Order: sequence, then C-alpha cells, then structure tokens
Amino acid sequence: MKKMICCALLLAGAGWLPAFAQLPVPMLAPGNAAAPVPAVAPAIPAPAPGLLNGYVADDNYKLRAGDTVSFQILEDRLLGIQELPVNLVVTDSGELDVTYIGRVMAAGKTSKELAADVKAALEKDYYKQATVVLSLNVATRIVGRVYIWGQVRSQGGLDLQLNENLTAANAILRAGGFGDFASKTKVKVVRAAGVNGEKQTFDLNMEDILEKGKIEKDIVLRPNDLIIVPTRLVNF
Repeated sequence: MKKMICCALLLAGAGWLPAFAQLPVPMLAPGNAAAPVPAVAPAIPAPAPGLLNGYVADDNYKLRAGDTVSFQILEDRLLGIQELPVNLVVTDSGELDVTYIGRVMAAGKTSKELAADVKAALEKDYYKQATVVLSLNVATRIVGRVYIWGQVRSQGGLDLQLNENLTAANAILRAGGFGDFASKTKVKVVRAAGVNGEKQTFDLNMEDILEKGKIEKDIVLRPNDLIIVPTRLVNF
C-alpha cells in the first residue's frame, strides 16, 4: 500500500505544545483518492529545540471501558481532510475504533502509550510519519462490573461505580432480591486470581447479613467478582 508522505511529531495528552516541520505534498493511500489534497502544503514554523512530546496532563491514568477520548491526526487537519477532533469511546472489550486502522486495544494504557500504538499502526500503511493528538475527554465513573448468577430475580452484570462500596448483599438487592428457591445461607463470592495466581472464594450467610443485621460479615465487591446464589436442596 502506498504511504502518505508526511513529517510529524507524536503528541499525546490533554494539553500539547505543537512543533511542526515543513510538510511535503502527500500521496493518499488507496481508498482515500477522493479526499482533497492541496497542490502545495502550507509552510509552517520549524520545531522548537528540545520539544519532543508536548505536555501530558496525567501520564499515569490508565484508560478504561467507557472512557471518551479526543482523537485527531494533525496532518488531516492541516490538509483540510478533517478539521476537528473526533470523540471515541473505549468499548466494553477495551478497544478503540480508530480512523483508517480499525480496532486498537486501549484499556490499561495511558493516552501517551495509546497514541504511540496508533502512530505506529498509521505509519505502517498510511503515513511516513504521523502526528497523533489523543487526550482523555471524559473518564467514566464505571470502574468495572460484578456478575451475579443463580437464584436471584435478575441475573447478569452490575456496573461498579467509581468510589462505590458495593457489597454482596447490596448487589443481590440490586438484582431484585432472591428467587423463590434460593439457598440464602450458602451464597458464594468468587474472586479472580490475584498475585498468587489462585482464585478466592468467600462463603456468606445472607440470612445473618440481611435478616439479622450482621453486616460485618458482608464483603465489599471488586470488579469481575462473581456472586453465586445456589438453589436449596429441599423446596417446600
């Protein structure tokens, strides 16, 4: 595939200080032939000495599903192909659907790391060099999901909000409460493998917690926890 000839600088973060170099006339990759291309690229200032990546507001923030990021390829703006940044949402699978290259894994990466990945993918087939401007727009308040299965009114996933201390008992109530044949004394919470590589299982007596008020026996849930409410053996 023919490459678009551009000269650029990788930028990422909520704020950035651009430095540009003279852009030669690009050659669009196949499929983009209809896009308008000026006969002569605009003259722009030379880069400021020592300016490499621009300012990153929070270089430690890891993107999560539901986050919204602002995305633009600076060359497209300079050439009049796309004037404004677009807002992209990190999907439930943790991916971002990026112009030209499709799905890119975003969850667990900083804006700077993601911009570097997108830059590399763009330069593989579309640009000689690409200026990727990518920043966090809106951080989702949902930090993950917990799952509930078995004898409850509504099985499935429950969103876990930022700074929310959702307990197993509260999750059961949010799921509509127990089903008719629930074994309330044998509820289990299964937690994904930790640093030691082993899953954790917590046995909970919900009759004590919900009916007798022994809330100290309840546990606070973490993302990806699974609550299992079994069926009691004798139904009468």
